[in-house]
Amino acid sequence: MKWTISQLQKYRNKEFTIDETVRADEIKETDSSIRSVSPMHITGRADISARKVTFHLHIEGYLILPCSRTLVDVNYPVDVRTTEIFLLNGSEYETEEEVHQVKGDVIDVMPVIREILLLEVPIQVFCEDDSNQEGAPQSGKDWEVVHEVKKEKVDPRLAGLANFFDQKDSSED
Repeated sequence: MKWTISQLQKYRNKEFTIDETVRADEIKETDSSIRSVSPMHITGRADISARKVTFHLHIEGYLILPCSRTLVDVNYPVDVRTTEIFLLNGSEYETEEEVHQVKGDVIDVMPVIREILLLEVPIQVFCEDDSNQEGAPQSGKDWEVVHEVKKEKVDPRLAGLANFFDQKDSSED
């Protein structure tokens, strides 16, 4: 997703639509928790003026991440809408928004898309089906993964002491 400024200027004040499928496999090198990246479908439009190019993008696809509990593969959907502004004339444009400076005469949107995808990776992701047995073991010798808090059973020999503090001390009367 690269365009020269002269290519884009031909569409100034006209509709410039985007509908591409791109590969973003390079993000696996940046974040080792990403096991796989699907081809990302990018749609949207660009508003082109003499001073800036504004991309309105919709990114769809999925990442394959490890389940935080069982380490099995989880398809994590990506569905992001973003607006990215590329300034053509350096820092003449002042705004509160984040903008990208164009270096040279080529606008490359792929580094921005890779950054957006990396920001979409959650801290934890869980698989839907806990009964899947191919992931990390759920128990072993003298241990097991606890999924819910179990109510402790009272030893029957000590059951009489359960109400010990509820009784009034007869010597206080």
